[in-house]
Amino acid sequence: MNYKLARSNYRNLVVGADTKIPLHNGQLTTAINFDNAASTPPFVSVTEEIAKFSTMYSSIHRGTGYKSQYSSQLFEDARSVVLKFVNADPVQDTVIFVKNTTEAINKLSYRLWEGKKKSVILSTWMEHHSNDLPWRNKFQVDYVQTDLSGKLSIEDLESKLIKHKGNVKLVTVTGASNVTGYVNPIHKIAELAHRYRAKILVDGAQLVPHNPVNMKPKNPLHHIDYLAFSAHKMYAPFGTGVLIGPKETFKHGISEFVGGGTAETVTHDWVVWEKPPHKEEAGSPNVMGVVALVAAIKTLTALGMHNIDHYENQLTNYANSKLQSIPGITLYSQTAIGEPRIGVIPFNLKGIAHERVATILSNQAGIAVRTGCFCTQPYIQRLLSISPKQMEFYRKSVDAPRPGIVRVSFGLYNDFAEIDLLTQWLERIIKHPTTYI
Repeated sequence: MNYKLARSNYRNLVVGADTKIPLHNGQLTTAINFDNAASTPPFVSVTEEIAKFSTMYSSIHRGTGYKSQYSSQLFEDARSVVLKFVNADPVQDTVIFVKNTTEAINKLSYRLWEGKKKSVILSTWMEHHSNDLPWRNKFQVDYVQTDLSGKLSIEDLESKLIKHKGNVKLVTVTGASNVTGYVNPIHKIAELAHRYRAKILVDGAQLVPHNPVNMKPKNPLHHIDYLAFSAHKMYAPFGTGVLIGPKETFKHGISEFVGGGTAETVTHDWVVWEKPPHKEEAGSPNVMGVVALVAAIKTLTALGMHNIDHYENQLTNYANSKLQSIPGITLYSQTAIGEPRIGVIPFNLKGIAHERVATILSNQAGIAVRTGCFCTQPYIQRLLSISPKQMEFYRKSVDAPRPGIVRVSFGLYNDFAEIDLLTQWLERIIKHPTTYI
């Protein structure tokens, strides 16, 4: 394939892809955003749909005005669009709109908690803090191991399912790592979980924007029970997230947030709660955010998730081949051609602090990357072989420079010429580390 000719056909679909920004020397350059795993810019279709809908916006549910009725119908119809996008069950499953993946996982942790810390949650060593911390104060949490390259050990997963003797309530796992880009075999994990009478939650924040997701394939053992993801990572950064799961989970008990919209009848003595999903959506909902999410889903569907996955894989393979040729670089993810992954590449340059690399790229070339631990500190500690004793040092030495990694992450609008420029600058930095401010 001629990479040089394969400029992204999707670039004009994204707002601000060719925006000029100032460099350290005052000159202007076209911004290059390689920080898409953190958040993506909006689709043009998303901003257009928000502007179009704005003339009809009104507070939803219970309003009798035409605009309120229109907005309410659009908001409720959005649930079907979301369910269809990930092939969830429109009869058994429900969509709960939240702010982001973090809130979705926190919500589920409260709804599965029975007020006693006996059940086991199996998390993994590669999880984002948002799929680790919410479980800790409510359940016994055990962590599935990763191998030397940072990939999830399916063998250790089954070993821990056996070890806990049917007491595992949930296996919760990232669909794709925000650090290494590894894509986990979620249906194989689901089969194991179900064989041992557990359910599965997939943190889809990194997976859903880049790969096709099927919650309900033909084999029932492969079904995904719960899925969480964020609109701001899929070209609709307007404050909406999604939790999908069985209606049955949310029928009983009380949401961790209650108030307006969650109750059908209220006296000072008793409450009749709304049915799910409404009992889970306290307060005035983010209608604009949901409009944005639906618009993004429609654009992604029209483009084809398989096509997006294919193009981003080409970007990733090309970037890997270029980066591997740089002397003094260490790459922290290893995948063979054809092995599933998303466009995330973590690395460090020998002898140069990760924050300094990012600062030089931004100041001198207008290239945005992210550095640090990406809210996955245990995983980074393992990838960097940092011992618990060393972590105690950082715990006591608040001002000590923190270990971390440089992360490049691609969106569908990035192209090969941008990767060439990144590579050129990394070569300059490694050759002349003291030259740049």
